[in-house]
Amino acid sequence: MPPPSPPRLADRKVVFLLALFCCLLWGSSYPAIKNGYALFGIAAGDIASKLVFAGWRFAFAGLALLAWAALGGKAVRGLAPRAWGQIAVLGLTQTTLQYVFFYVGLAHTSGVKSSIMNATGTFFSVLLAHFLYRNDRLSHGKALGCAVGFAGVMIVNLGGGLGGLPALDFTLLGEGFVVIAAFVLAAASIYGKRISQGIDPIVMTGWQLAIGGAALLAAGYALGGRLTGFTLASSALLAYLVLLSSLAISIWSLLLKYNRVSLVTAFNFMVPVFGALLSAAFLGESILEWRNGLALVLVCYGIWRVTQERPAAAAGGGTESKASAAT
Repeated sequence: MPPPSPPRLADRKVVFLLALFCCLLWGSSYPAIKNGYALFGIAAGDIASKLVFAGWRFAFAGLALLAWAALGGKAVRGLAPRAWGQIAVLGLTQTTLQYVFFYVGLAHTSGVKSSIMNATGTFFSVLLAHFLYRNDRLSHGKALGCAVGFAGVMIVNLGGGLGGLPALDFTLLGEGFVVIAAFVLAAASIYGKRISQGIDPIVMTGWQLAIGGAALLAAGYALGGRLTGFTLASSALLAYLVLLSSLAISIWSLLLKYNRVSLVTAFNFMVPVFGALLSAAFLGESILEWRNGLALVLVCYGIWRVTQERPAAAAGGGTESKASAAT
């Protein structure tokens, strides 16, 4: 079934429904990945096996997307050398590099906390778009939203210090890696928007996932990683993660192709909501602590605030990049 035409994908109602669906899928990835570690017997410190786990997920997701594109009559191989280079860069950043940080970070902190921390990607996207797109300037409202959102991220990392005073409960390997992954995703998404103007987004996403997944597999196996413990439950979970990746990322790429970066990424405020709720439901984690609840409210408000476009910005045209002439 071919994707909807561009005008349909630019309709606000369609953008809302599809973006919300993607956020639900991405929110479910937090408990799914942590359950995957348990089902496959991957220890917290076994980084190599985590890379293998992620590699098979994204390699299969990429191949599934390419097969779907080919069945839809799309050309999946006849790309220009420059396009292959661009897709390779996208795959090595958006898939390989991002998920190295994300998978390791998620193993060293809770699903609820990770879902809130990872929402910083929205604010990074807004800040980066300000410098790259003429019609995506940083207004006072967007600046306020970013500030409130980052304040929420600080609050979720507060813990008890000496004498009961608040202190930061933050580690580089855990929360730090999740934030780094969010920044990498924000930068790679903007790059993906640029190159998707000349490449079919489904084909682009399929190849970048396959290339990124292959790189994760190569690194994981080279470091001595492995993936064992295949059962009906663990295989079904891996299949779900494959479907999640191929479906959500392809839809997101289509939305980014035909809409402003800040408009699409604004819906990310639902990812921490879904992530926190599903982590609480499937991992038994608490979202009732005052830190988690307050941080979730601030982060969601911040993401909502950065999406409130001024009339002049909303009327602006196109997606022209300041760096459109760059390679």
